[in-house]
Amino acid sequence: MKISFLKIISISLVAFALLVFFLALNTDKRYSTEKIVGKSVDNFEIIFLNNDEVFKKQDLSNDKFHLLNIWASWCLPCKKEHSILMALKKENNLKIIGINFKDKKLNANNFLRELGNPYDFSLSDKDGTKTILFGVYGIPESILIDKKHKIISKFIGPLDVNDYEDILQLVNEK
Repeated sequence: MKISFLKIISISLVAFALLVFFLALNTDKRYSTEKIVGKSVDNFEIIFLNNDEVFKKQDLSNDKFHLLNIWASWCLPCKKEHSILMALKKENNLKIIGINFKDKKLNANNFLRELGNPYDFSLSDKDGTKTILFGVYGIPESILIDKKHKIISKFIGPLDVNDYEDILQLVNEK
């Protein structure tokens, strides 16, 4: 009984395809940014919203927590969370850094003028390439950084009252 070379090749290709298929079933393909929690903030440079100066990792103070909030004027959930950010602004142990995402400068400034400006620093990521460093894939997102510049929490979606309480607890723990 002779097996032709063509049959061997065909069976090998089918076996290989099935092997790849079953191995791929066990691979988690979901995009997750939770792995950044617990890591130190990488070096970054993001321009300010209203001038061409650059904010860098070195500009983070060592005596306060920082909340990075990625937002846009066109983002309805960003409007929903704005009152929470305004309340957090009153915290002495926290600096809030707003990163305006894929927005027009005029619209961003009008948004802050109308609703109030909760940010100690207002930065701009016009093309969405700077916030990738923080694992941002949608807005609003907020990232809490401790005094040693380590990411201690990430909030995906608009901040709510529970998030507000969690942030207060974390920044007032020590």
